[in-house]
Amino acid sequence: MAPDTLTSGLPPEGGAGAVPPPRCGVVDLGSNSVRLVVFEGRGRNPQAIFNEKAVLGLGRGLETTGRLNEEAVAQALTILDRYRAVAEAMHAAPLEIMATAAMRDASNGPAFAEAVRARMPGVPLTILSGEAEARLSADGVLLGFPRADGILGDLGGGSLEVVDLSAGRAGEAASLSLGVIRLGERAGGDPVRARAIAEADLATLPWLARGKDRDLYLVGGAWRSMARIHMAQTRYPLSIVHHYVLRREEARDLCAVLINAKRAALEKLPGAPAKRVADLPFAAVALRRLLRATGAARVVFSANGLREGWYSRRLSPQMRAADPLLTASCDLATRFSRDLGMPRMLAGWTAPLFPDETEEERGLREAACWLSDVGSHDHPDYRAEQAFLRVLRQPGVGLDHHARAFLALTVALRYESAPDEATVATIRPLLGAAELRRAEILGAALRLAYTLSGGTPALLSAASLAVGDGVLRLHMAPGSGLFAGEGAQRRLEGLALALGFKAVLEGAPVPG
Repeated sequence: MAPDTLTSGLPPEGGAGAVPPPRCGVVDLGSNSVRLVVFEGRGRNPQAIFNEKAVLGLGRGLETTGRLNEEAVAQALTILDRYRAVAEAMHAAPLEIMATAAMRDASNGPAFAEAVRARMPGVPLTILSGEAEARLSADGVLLGFPRADGILGDLGGGSLEVVDLSAGRAGEAASLSLGVIRLGERAGGDPVRARAIAEADLATLPWLARGKDRDLYLVGGAWRSMARIHMAQTRYPLSIVHHYVLRREEARDLCAVLINAKRAALEKLPGAPAKRVADLPFAAVALRRLLRATGAARVVFSANGLREGWYSRRLSPQMRAADPLLTASCDLATRFSRDLGMPRMLAGWTAPLFPDETEEERGLREAACWLSDVGSHDHPDYRAEQAFLRVLRQPGVGLDHHARAFLALTVALRYESAPDEATVATIRPLLGAAELRRAEILGAALRLAYTLSGGTPALLSAASLAVGDGVLRLHMAPGSGLFAGEGAQRRLEGLALALGFKAVLEGAPVPG
């Protein structure tokens, strides 16, 4: 075969003719780690297409020496050379460096800052104040929890930032020297002493008590590690830390285990990262004291923080105000569906089946309509499984685990997955009986809609559903091209069965 035949169906080299979406990058220069994240696009849900971290411990020894760790400084400069090269190669602009507690507190911080600027000329370096760091983190959390109500805690290596969040707005904010490295050094490596230090520092912020019976939103790598440990211990069915929730007593019990365990036992815990084992007891101390200071009823883990807050400030006010669930669903539909006119029509078409739904239930139903065709280009033998996993594991930051499970199950059922199929069944424990029934009804309705219409709004507009007096009626306009074939009748009966109604077909011809 001629060489030009082999490549005739490929795009030209360099992607000529394609306009890539905009990219931007942020370097988080922290007390424990240095990380580059490159975001693609300017959508409501951040799309991180590159995320690399180096755990260097810049702030180790700061409490006793007042200086950044010299060995880590040299390593950081080498890492920053790489990050600059990666960002330039990926055309990430703007690129900015955010430096936190270690650099702002160390006596050699200014010298390190000058060395960084020399290595990365033209790249802005911002040494954040404690309050500025707290507010950036709050912006990131609110991107994923638009109606967050409670106290935010962002635990780094050098500091703990806390913010009062009230109905989606950030209020009072403060920064304390309770990062896992700093707290451990202040306590001389003793978790018992660390408890007293953390309690005394938190007592200087009486407004933390406003968190009583509200949520405590947790940001930071050490706390995310704690979430992963708990997920592994309980065999939780979804391996996504973002939106993972623990009741107050569950969080307290987890903290007690990590505070009292020997290092050898911590190293054997499933999910415990080797580079954070030494920090886990102090992360647990900080959380337990923060639970006491706030009186929070539960903890909610967030993968969003300072970096996503930096990204959010590059969005328009209209984009920030958009619903993250619907925008994430629309994003997937735009990438994978056949006709973007279909979701809105499906939202109206399925509405009669749910006359008493809440606002939250309506939002989930509309999101499911957007996601209902995301498997259209997959292999037919794996369409249900692929669509299920794509929806369940999507990067949308506004989806809690309940929403992920409901939407993924609904889409799998739309593609005729068996409800007890092994992959699908794993997430059923995340849903209650009423939610499982709604997913079954909605999945059956979407399946019927696509059977009738071939995925086209023009044909679906000629059909309508109505319910009443224990009867489900499907009306199809005569002469519209709709045809009540065996498949359509079977799916109508399936939907009626899910509702507990009798099915009646009106209008269109039925094959003899």
